[in-house]
Amino acid sequence: MIFREVLFLENVKIDKISNIEKELRYIAGIIKQQGRKILNHYPITMPQFIALQWLSEEGDLTTGELSNKIHLAFSTTTDLVDRMEKNGVVKRIKDQNDKRVVRIHILEKGESIIQEVIEKRRHYLGTVLENVTDQEVDALDHLLRLLHAQMKYVEEESTSGE
Repeated sequence: MIFREVLFLENVKIDKISNIEKELRYIAGIIKQQGRKILNHYPITMPQFIALQWLSEEGDLTTGELSNKIHLAFSTTTDLVDRMEKNGVVKRIKDQNDKRVVRIHILEKGESIIQEVIEKRRHYLGTVLENVTDQEVDALDHLLRLLHAQMKYVEEESTSGE
């Protein structure tokens, strides 16, 4: 009898996890689609936007560091940076401490694009959450922070054991 109850509870949890994964996948798809619509008005692609976000948040990065952050091959990241440099959103600069090292620096135009796009994304999310109660928004915020923290913890644990 206890075995069936445990099995039932495990199946219920598996069903809930399946539903959570599906909803997150759908949400990510919608956000990506909205992001593409917004970016149509700017001279950058979605991968370039992601790269600009990392540069804005982390500061100057080498191509290798940026490549690791955006999970693209080094050669692909180099091409990406070349195009961003041509569009005037970043520039390559020599490291102050080691002239052999070249860092990617976000320019004012790149920062401006990041701020405008993020503001439009926030506006979209605000519209989506317009009819959601403050308590529900607070709960959503709390649960998303919890999920993110757990994901970072699991990632750190998996990389520390290697």
